[in-house]
This record gives sequence, C-alpha cells and structure tokens, in this order.
Amino acid sequence: QVQLVESGGGLVQAGGSRTLLCEISSRALVNVMGWYRQSPGKQRELVASMTRDGDIIYDDFVKGRFTIFEEKEENNLYLRMNKVTPEDTAVYYCNVKSTLGIESWGQGTQVTVSS
Repeated sequence: QVQLVESGGGLVQAGGSRTLLCEISSRALVNVMGWYRQSPGKQRELVASMTRDGDIIYDDFVKGRFTIFEEKEENNLYLRMNKVTPEDTAVYYCNVKSTLGIESWGQGTQVTVSS
C-alpha cells in the first residue's frame, strides 16, 4: 500500500498563502492523486485532484485560489493555497487511488485561517 505523509499545515492569516506537501512512497501504480479536507461537523470533501495523465479538477470553492501540482522526480504532491479565508480552515488529507482500485490516505495536516 502506498504511504502518504502530509506537511505544511499551520496558522495563516486570512488573505494569505500556504503550500501543503504530500510525500508519496511510490508512484508506480498511482492513477489519481488528490487533496481532500474536513472541517469539524462536516463530511470530508474533495478540494482538487490530478490524474497521472495530468487532468486536473478543482471544487468550485477553491477554483482560482488553489493550485494542485506535482514534483514527479521527488514523488511529491503539493497544494498551493492563495487568498485563504476562515472557511478554508480544516484538516487537509492527501489521497491516492491506484490502478488496482486501492485507495490510500495520509494522516492529515491542520490548516487554521485566522480572520
């Protein structure tokens, strides 16, 4: 199973920026990579995802503010968050789905946006 380790979370002021990192143990069978988030009392929701062919989708609430990108040589996946608002406060999770249909999750990293 693919191991994922997120980092980069923390406290950020509204209007500011933050970049999250997901270290992926192996990309050999990875088909889709993505970032999800979960706020207290809410279900986990998709933020952005990227296929191995480079197709990207964003949820409407982050479109134009967040960017998902990868660094293939380092097996790293990033989420660049710009113009954050208090509504972006959540635990952010890295997720990958393999070509075999196996799904893996990281432990999550907390992002807190202060107003």
